[in-house]
Amino acid sequence: MKLKVIITGAQGLVGQGVLLKCLESQVISEVLSVGRWPAGVKHPKLKELIVGDLLELDEYEDVLTGYHACFYCARIIPLGLDNELYAKFEIEPALSFTSRLLVLNPNMVLSFLSKYNGKDNKSGYGKINHMVEAALAKIIFRKVFFFRTRTVVPIPKQNNVFFLFRLLAYSYPILKLVAPNKVNTSGEIGAAMINSLITECEKRKLDAREIRSLAAKNVALDSQKDAFIHLVQE
Repeated sequence: MKLKVIITGAQGLVGQGVLLKCLESQVISEVLSVGRWPAGVKHPKLKELIVGDLLELDEYEDVLTGYHACFYCARIIPLGLDNELYAKFEIEPALSFTSRLLVLNPNMVLSFLSKYNGKDNKSGYGKINHMVEAALAKIIFRKVFFFRTRTVVPIPKQNNVFFLFRLLAYSYPILKLVAPNKVNTSGEIGAAMINSLITECEKRKLDAREIRSLAAKNVALDSQKDAFIHLVQE
């Protein structure tokens, strides 16, 4: 039996790259995209749940049941919000949605696309982002991974990105040499999230360099993945 995953934010720059990697993966049998808009991708593995609000899911509990992992990639926040509104947009959907998923799927693994940089936790947005991680870490998921991304560039198959980001993608080999701790491709993030399910990963808070390393972890996975999938599913 292979793994079934839920993705939020599959319409965005990061989320669509994660989605495409999941659809390519041999260990993922089904993907449920949950969001306000269609993901813009058609594939036999892909199901979609279009909802206006991640806080209003009472009638969709049957649809959200039977999954092994959630890749939470929803991260579009309106610019210029005061701290109170930012906290409302950032904290409530993440905690409500993931907590509900855990009730429906008790052994679920969560991979969370975090805005926290690991340093600024005293005031403003940094404090709120730190609070989100701290709150999620207290929820009893099977495992929780925080993907602390900075600059993200798209992979070639993505169809929802601005021209500037496509230019950045061409510069990626140089960018990762100049700033290895500040840049990833959306495909690397997707591959790393998948690999966190099928191989050992001691780190729970991953920066750009660690995400890239986990994404590249493909040696001997075939011999290990059945054992790790069993651990995720049991």
